[in-house]
Amino acid sequence: MRIAVAALVALAAFVAGGLAGSGSVHPDGARALAASRAESVRTPAAPRYTVELAGDASGSGWTGHERVGFTNVSAAPLGEVYLRLWGNAHGTCSAPPIEVSEVTGGVPAGLSVGCTALRIVLGKPLRRGEGATIGFRLRIRVPAGIDRFGHDGDHAFLGNALPVLAVRDGTGRHLDPYTNTGESFYSLAADFDVTLEHPSNLRVPATGTSVDRPGAPGRTVTTATARDVRDFAWAAGPFTGVSGASATGVEINVYADAGVDSADVRAMLDVARTAVDAHAGRFGAYPYTELDVVLDDDLWFSGMEYPGFVLDRVRPTALVHELAHQWWYGIVGNDEYGDPWLDESFAEYATDLALGKTGEGCGSELSWAAPTERITNSMRYWDAHPKRYETVVYDYGKCALHELRRLIGEPAMETLLRDYVTAHRYGISTTAAFKKAAKAATSRDLTPFWARYRIDGRR
Repeated sequence: MRIAVAALVALAAFVAGGLAGSGSVHPDGARALAASRAESVRTPAAPRYTVELAGDASGSGWTGHERVGFTNVSAAPLGEVYLRLWGNAHGTCSAPPIEVSEVTGGVPAGLSVGCTALRIVLGKPLRRGEGATIGFRLRIRVPAGIDRFGHDGDHAFLGNALPVLAVRDGTGRHLDPYTNTGESFYSLAADFDVTLEHPSNLRVPATGTSVDRPGAPGRTVTTATARDVRDFAWAAGPFTGVSGASATGVEINVYADAGVDSADVRAMLDVARTAVDAHAGRFGAYPYTELDVVLDDDLWFSGMEYPGFVLDRVRPTALVHELAHQWWYGIVGNDEYGDPWLDESFAEYATDLALGKTGEGCGSELSWAAPTERITNSMRYWDAHPKRYETVVYDYGKCALHELRRLIGEPAMETLLRDYVTAHRYGISTTAAFKKAAKAATSRDLTPFWARYRIDGRR
């Protein structure tokens, strides 16, 4: 997500210059255990979300049921899980936008962290390799406000609306607060099967591959299937739109509210086609079969990324950045609260490359505001220093990667990033892991480089 956009590149020039059961051993346990050997253990793993919701006439109210299966891959027993109800950050505890009730497979034990975390005690602790499933009734009321979770008149945006499992790793349980400055989200790759039953006059772009079928009179059933995604988002409203495929065959749908000019919608489709292929050419193929872009020029932010789903204004550079997140956050995951640079700096660097920018002169004016300021600081630091967030994480961060490319050479940098995407595909990256990979990519001593850009590798 970007709070402000860098200077825009003319759209025509950009397009023209494009890329030449509880207690049982679950079947997914083996896959999750194998993944855990390659990185520090993160549990509950291999989440499987099955969701069935019905939408009201406005598309801003949804009720139904969610079921979550998972596996414990840790040697330590797993006796409880936490659901992150991120949408509650947009309301109050007395009137939460996200309500969970009638829990099965465990006992709810109270909300915390501003009512964005729900503790559920399992029927019995899970040993390593054992799986369980919890289920619950779900009610979603999208609040007024043009946000990633909010509605603009008759257009509703449901980013981070579905409850997802919190992660427990080597540093403990991650129950970080919501941040508006950037992102708080840290989740493992999961499978989602989501059924959205809604009025037929509403279009419902969503994460994953969607299929529509007739429902009750005046109603449509949209079934969205997504594999290996960290979150699921959708929108609902009387959107207009256009569709087309990129040169490599990615199906792209661009939806827009009535305030967006049709020529701009078509132009943004061209931007998306070019950008997806440019990123794929550098970091590996786009991992999903479909991509939905939803445009609303009233959004207070420039754009927001979800797997296979992007919210944006009519801002070409911002769209290229959000699409880069399909690799840097989508494929290569990270703790977005603890290590925001690992997706934002990398997405910004990828944006420069897609727009033909080499970063010449980048980093020549590094000026740190405090001894404690670092590219690798967490969102806790940036929430306390919000005016420095974009400068350091976006600008200094991308400059660091441009400088690394100059230091080790362009071929080595290209190989480093492609191999890094492969090694961390659908996993979680850390600063320490990236520094280790960079060190292996060159015989040059990178110690002065890490120090100059204040890239710590504590974890």
